Amino acid sequence: MAPPSQDSPARTGTVEVDLGGRRVAVPEGGLFDRYRMDTDLDEVARDPRVSGVEFFRGLPKTKVESPIGPTLTPNFYYRMSSARLTMLARSRAIRARLPRELAPLEVAPGLGLVSVMFFRYDVCDIDFYTEAAVGVAVRPARHGKLGFVDLVAALKNDHLDTYVLSLPVNTDIAQVRGHDGYGFPKWVTELDVDIDANRTTARVANDSGELDLALSAATPAQTRHPSGERVSTLTSYTTINGAWHSTLSQTNALSSGSTSFPRDVDLKLGRGRMSDDLRSLKPTRPVRLDVLAEGQLALHLPVPYSVPQQGVSR
Repeated sequence: MAPPSQDSPARTGTVEVDLGGRRVAVPEGGLFDRYRMDTDLDEVARDPRVSGVEFFRGLPKTKVESPIGPTLTPNFYYRMSSARLTMLARSRAIRARLPRELAPLEVAPGLGLVSVMFFRYDVCDIDFYTEAAVGVAVRPARHGKLGFVDLVAALKNDHLDTYVLSLPVNTDIAQVRGHDGYGFPKWVTELDVDIDANRTTARVANDSGELDLALSAATPAQTRHPSGERVSTLTSYTTINGAWHSTLSQTNALSSGSTSFPRDVDLKLGRGRMSDDLRSLKPTRPVRLDVLAEGQLALHLPVPYSVPQQGVSR
């Protein structure tokens, strides 16, 4: 099981904070209540759940104005875990769900990649929360028609571009920041994620508390990495007030593993927004399971981004 979280929703005391005119409750005495994103790294380093903070010392925060009011960026995740199941899907189905300005990243003519992802943030500037996503790999928004070149570059540089269809979370502050501040399709629901060296499980509930989507799989064998040795980046495209933005996230892998063409994977679809989005993409076979049993993350606020108005050839 994942380590217990002192900042988990089990805490009963909360305080209200203002985010761009919206009032949300956060854990009383939690990191956000005490530091408002300007977290004391020395204090975090003393948390037994955190392996170290060296990764963050080289990422100074900047105060900016945003749709959620004045804030600091990046948002730091000092201990987190994640799982990503990547599947093949027909490009035609993917294109039907993408804005015209974006195009799928193809691994072969007519075949793209879709993913179901789950995240657990045990120690974070905005306190404990869990998250899930349905997303598709897209070509960099300003590249030309050589999709295979984009794919090779993405794999070589460990940098992918994505468009997210669903992104539920289990706390109000994560929903407001993610939706209003980043432009992501976020809503609040019951969402459990547990990842350890042996098993990876996740369950997302729908509005009625019944099953929306669930995953159970054997955790791939994990390899430990020194901090800073395995840092990957992800660019997500969203629109805020009708304008395109790109959001950069940097993941510092501390313990990770992958399995190609995984067999011991139980992905269940129920009724809800996530399962509807995944069905609409018509995924076929799983091609890869990536599990990060321990990692760290820096999530930057989105910046305006110019994309072609008519998109590349579809």
